[in-house]
Formats: sequence, structure tokens, C-alpha cells
Amino acid sequence: MLTKAQRANRKKLIIMAVLVLLAAAAYMAVDVNFSNARLFQYSMRIRAPKLIVMLITAFAIGGASLVFQSIINNTIVTPCLLGMNSLYTLIHTAVVFCVGSTSIVATNANAAFAVDLAIMGVTATIIYSYLFKKTNHNVLYVLLIGTVLTSFFSSIQSTMTRVMDPNEYDTLLSTLVASFSNINTEIIIFSLVVLAAVIFFLRKELAILDVLTLGKEQAINLGVDYDRCIRRLLLGVTLAIAVATAMVGPISFLGLIIANLSRQLLKTYRHTQLILGSALFGMIVLVGGQIIVEHVFTYSVPISVFITVGGGLYFLYLLLTKRRV
Repeated sequence: MLTKAQRANRKKLIIMAVLVLLAAAAYMAVDVNFSNARLFQYSMRIRAPKLIVMLITAFAIGGASLVFQSIINNTIVTPCLLGMNSLYTLIHTAVVFCVGSTSIVATNANAAFAVDLAIMGVTATIIYSYLFKKTNHNVLYVLLIGTVLTSFFSSIQSTMTRVMDPNEYDTLLSTLVASFSNINTEIIIFSLVVLAAVIFFLRKELAILDVLTLGKEQAINLGVDYDRCIRRLLLGVTLAIAVATAMVGPISFLGLIIANLSRQLLKTYRHTQLILGSALFGMIVLVGGQIIVEHVFTYSVPISVFITVGGGLYFLYLLLTKRRV
């Protein structure tokens, strides 16, 4: 028997799903010439991959950000604040810098994605597992070290681009700026396979997220192998962030916005509902924002700019609110 709160959350999720469908339909239909079959087919070929990428990105970032917050037991920290986006950018730049933009690793989208994914997964899991263990999940230390790591990764990446061949830099630059006008559609199938594999192999850990949020001591008392679960979930978060970044580029603060909006709207500790709500919020933000970018600003301003500005202000709001509480 569902409680009143559970029924209310189910209705909210259904409404959000309907809004996602309406936003998707609007994106596919606005300014489309239905009377001309060729123009209609051309529009669908251009817009359908973008819509699929936006939905995948929202799901990956929304789910990863919420799981990450549960791992660290803090609702204002997301992977981008700890430098995961900067780490991916550094790794991708280092691969091009070392093997060149004409190698198969750089020219073949799936091969490049696989290499980036493997290096990112191993490196991030080692770094952040050690970081969380040494700081005992202290949010202030984690944020401080995350800020230092972000600057460190960015500095190395900037140094590589300065000494890189200009032609290779031009090729690289298009993959480092978040934009749904220049998406990587070649790895859609690969990305779906990776996300499906992550969900399948982490199904047990995802099922006990509600227990992990009780804290390390309580989780261990309830029979949970806490350290193993954290490492596996962190690897899943890393792969999900890498998938989203590889497809559209780094999008700072999107995870912070949609994960906290989901918590504020649903007001529950059930991660099945929170993750779904976060993903749906992300889909609404990305699809609705892209409609505005394409039909109001005519591509003059990328959606990542609005997300970064809005996310930064929202982050300050959350910090001040938490401090008052």
C-alpha cells in the first residue's frame, strides 16, 4: 500500500515524464516543413540524433550526480566540482597529444571513446577512492582538494594545447566545448551499451543506496561491504560522466541543478525515485534549453553558458542555505 507521500511523488514523476514528451515533441516539430517530404526527412535526420544524445546525457549526468552525492553523503557536491570533467578533458587531450589527431585512436570515434573511458575509469576511481578515504568524506576537505585538482588538471591540459600543433588543436577544440550543435553521434550505440552494462553490474549496489546514505558505521552494521560498494559505485559514476562528456563536452553544474531540484521536489530518501526525477529534470532542462538556443538565440549562445551561469548562482544559494540551517 502506497503512502500519501509516495502517491504524490508518483504523480510528480508522471507529470515530469509528460513534460519531457512534450518538450521532445516540440523540439522535433518546431519550424519543420511538413509539406515538403525531403525537407521533413532532412530535419528528422538532423534533430533525431541530437534528441537522443540529450536524453542519454541527461540520464547519465542526472543519475551519476545523485549517486555521487549519496556516496559522499553531501547534496552540494557533484563530480564536476571535484574535477572529473577536467580530468576527462586532460585525458582526451593527452591521448591526442601523444598519438596525434590522425591516429586511429583520434579518428575513430568508438576507439577514442573506448580509450578515454578506460583511462578515465581507472584513474578517477583510484584518485577519488583514495581522496574520500583519506579525508573521511569531509566535505570541506573534499571540495578544497577538488578545487586544487581541477586547477591542476586544467593547467596540464592548457600546457599541452599550447605546445600542440595548431591543426591538431583545432581538431581537438571542437570536442572540448559543450555544445549540442556539434555532438558526437557516432558513439550513441556504444554509450547505450556502456550505460546498460553499468546499470546491470551495479544493480546490487544501486539497490542498497538507501542504506549507504545512513553512514559507514550503520551500513557496515547492516551487513554492507561499504568500501567495495563505494569503489564500484564510484567507477559507475566515472563511466557515466565520461559517456556524457564524450558525447557533448563538459557541462559544469548541470548535475548540481537537476539532482538538488529532484530532492527538493520529491522530498524522499528513495533513490529509485530521486534518480528518475533527476534524469527527467535533466531532460527537461536540456531539451527545453536547446529549443531556446536554436529558435530564440539562433545558436549565438550555447546551452552550456546558461547552465554554467544558472548553476553557479544555484550553488551559491545552496551553500548559503545549508550554512543557515
